[in-house]
Amino acid sequence: MAANADKFTLKRFRVSVLFWIIFIYTLYTFAKIYLSVMQIGYINVEKNRKPVLMSQGRYLVAGNYAIAKERLAILESFAEYLLFLWWVMAGFRWLQGVVGIDESVANAVFFLFGFFTINWLVMLPFEIYSRFKIDQSFHFNKMTPKMYLIDTLKSVLLFLVLGGTLFAALAWIVTHVGHWWLWGFALLFTVALLANVIYPTIIAPIFNKFTPLPDGELKSKIKGMMKDAGLKSDGIFVMDASKRDSRLNAYFGGLGKSKRVVLFDTLLDKLSDKELLAVLGHELGHYRHGDIWKNVAMMGGFLFVAFYLFGHLPEELYIEMGVVPTAGVTLATIFLLLPVLSFVYTPLMSMLSRHNEYEADRYGSEVGGKQHLISALLKLVSENKSFPKSDPVYSRFYHTHPPILERLEALGYDPEKVDMDAELPREGIFEFLQNDEETRDDDR
Repeated sequence: MAANADKFTLKRFRVSVLFWIIFIYTLYTFAKIYLSVMQIGYINVEKNRKPVLMSQGRYLVAGNYAIAKERLAILESFAEYLLFLWWVMAGFRWLQGVVGIDESVANAVFFLFGFFTINWLVMLPFEIYSRFKIDQSFHFNKMTPKMYLIDTLKSVLLFLVLGGTLFAALAWIVTHVGHWWLWGFALLFTVALLANVIYPTIIAPIFNKFTPLPDGELKSKIKGMMKDAGLKSDGIFVMDASKRDSRLNAYFGGLGKSKRVVLFDTLLDKLSDKELLAVLGHELGHYRHGDIWKNVAMMGGFLFVAFYLFGHLPEELYIEMGVVPTAGVTLATIFLLLPVLSFVYTPLMSMLSRHNEYEADRYGSEVGGKQHLISALLKLVSENKSFPKSDPVYSRFYHTHPPILERLEALGYDPEKVDMDAELPREGIFEFLQNDEETRDDDR
């Protein structure tokens, strides 16, 4: 009787492991969808109120774009949830039956390739719809199907080479090293750092053309700002972003000697030199305040916690899923559950990031001029379809940048003073707008 009772208790425990995993993932999915629904409801109301920072027509279009993206995100969340259920209830068992069961590194690599390939194929329609339906409808996307196919093939080849190498190394550690979760974390963290080093000079040029910024007054001023900030870089480059998208951006990429300043060609087309210098001053503020290394530390903390938690999953979970916990299954389970921990981690990352953005704005306004930074931000909002308002909970949870209205107020600017009828560039998302009345009629 005692033995039977022990078996019954163990069976209940095994069932409860998988049950709790599914329960936690369900809560995670519900929370994501809830936040998206709240955001949609908020914007639906706000887009019909008095506009801020934009004319009425542009305000409506920006709101409609944000809603369209959020609705797609809800569908993606449902698809990811169904895919998760399939993996833990049947998928892992089926895939292990296909690739076989052994402890070889090759077996683990094939298993992980299968896992990621299925996930990619399931989510691919959403990516295509987002780019060629939503972004195309709002006049953002400039990528042709041929260009998209070429980019996809390049990404697949990179995944096979770099991903396969990483999978092999992780699988070997899981199979042969004690406390594998600790060494697995160390490897992945090292790879993440290395990726930041090689991305600007090796990876990014595979997809885009980078041309040195021509000599002139702008380049001299940028170099002067960099010198004052103590930044030594590999150069100042212009990226041909306009062949894929009409949005504006600039960034400092790389670590160590690979650091470089990258300007989107769209940014050069839309901002004046003074506005551009103010934006770069903001980015230099991140360097000056060590924000890059703060983000690296946060990423390291996240990976450590993830590998510790998921590296100690009870073996009963794998029994319940009907699989042998080979290196491939173990690593796939970690990758499957990572989004849940990332979601929990997101509010903290967002809060710290927003603080850093305020500090970078302050630095940018000092070196580039407060009024120039303000005018640049206004243009960025307009050109990048950024609806200026957001549900407070959604914003605190997801947004790595403070709401634009709060950023402007922190710079001492009153958004109510914005001239809604001022002539702004009509390219990009707003190029098809003739007047606000026409837009309101179309929206009805």
